[in-house]
Amino acid sequence: MDDHSLFRESLSRLLQSEADFRIVGHCASIGEALGVLDREAVDIVLLDYDLGEEQGLPFLERAKKNGFAGHVLMVTAGMDDGETLRALETGSSGVFLKHSPPAELVQAIHKVVRGEMWLDPRAVRAVVSGATGRSARQQTAQPLNTRERAVLKAVFEGFTNKEIAGQLNISESSVKASMQQLFDKTGVRTRSQLVRIALERHGQDWMIPETES
Repeated sequence: MDDHSLFRESLSRLLQSEADFRIVGHCASIGEALGVLDREAVDIVLLDYDLGEEQGLPFLERAKKNGFAGHVLMVTAGMDDGETLRALETGSSGVFLKHSPPAELVQAIHKVVRGEMWLDPRAVRAVVSGATGRSARQQTAQPLNTRERAVLKAVFEGFTNKEIAGQLNISESSVKASMQQLFDKTGVRTRSQLVRIALERHGQDWMIPETES
């Protein structure tokens, strides 16, 4: 049994021990995974970037083309900046690093199934770094004020509204108001869509504070 098979078996045993999880399959290839999606109703796919003989990223486009409406969480030993950006822009709901504690993976799965993003802090730094300069191509987008940028950065890092309020020393209702402004300015409805459109349109420049208007 190779390293990839061992990892899949270990991950399956870990998740089967969780009462609210049901494992419908673990696959060695993109073709196998797409076959499972055709037969089963799946809420979330844990997608390894390195599948051995192929990379996992093409699965995202093929699953979307086939009508998969669930979530995908990348589980990887490491991806470079460009790969991380591509995964998020293609539809992944986050990146989980393999050497992180198993309890964090369970937490990440619950978060992603709720429609939120999961980004390891190291992946956040990679994404922010890799996104530099994108905003120059998006001159028509509405600018963000200082608070909106701070809230967006915290959302990007995976914090809840309550955690953002504590971090910024403001009320949770103020965070919600800023979130609504962000939704209105970007034309999206969920936190995961907000992160993706921030990457697509602006990247790092949206994270840089400016004078409050």
